[in-house]
Amino acid sequence: MPEPSKKELYLQEKRHRQELAQLSDEELIFRFQDGDVYAFEEIVNRYKDPLMNFVFRFLGDMSEAEDIVQETFLRVFRNKRAYRKIAKFSTWIYTIAGNLAKTELRKRKKRNLHSITELGYEDKDYEISDDTLNPEKKTSSRMFDEILQREIQQLSPKFREVIILRDIQELSYEEISKILKVPLGTVKSRVNRARLRLQERLKEYLDRK
Repeated sequence: MPEPSKKELYLQEKRHRQELAQLSDEELIFRFQDGDVYAFEEIVNRYKDPLMNFVFRFLGDMSEAEDIVQETFLRVFRNKRAYRKIAKFSTWIYTIAGNLAKTELRKRKKRNLHSITELGYEDKDYEISDDTLNPEKKTSSRMFDEILQREIQQLSPKFREVIILRDIQELSYEEISKILKVPLGTVKSRVNRARLRLQERLKEYLDRK
């Protein structure tokens, strides 16, 4: 049987990549576990920008964010068989990136982090509407983005993380609960309090909009 031509190989690869693009994240990681390196490339393509946004918002440093996202994919590559069907793939990869980011934050110790006074209703199941503050949808202006990033950095890590995952990454409360390994009510409470803090700090700017 004759060897396929370069053109035939190219078309085969193209069709394979198109097929992979239609698969779910979970199907992709299972394909990768079976040795399909193109499946890993598709995972990288899907998650590189969201993870970069998440880590940069959390740390406020693009160079550190790039290193952590690269390390996240490296760990996915090396530990591909650690993933099990019991969790969503997005939960797994965000957990890896989040843990790496928090480790970097602990190492940094360059400044005192702003802490929010405990209000005593950590587990109440209520929600403050995000209609007045949906950071990514409010405006695309560079000025607002810079102001928002500065104020997010002033939140303590536990509030910073949930507000990024919920209002910027738009993950569900349930998935955030699994990523952070804290109760659902705690996630909702932290999101509410982070929103309140940001609304207070951004009020002057938002009133001008």
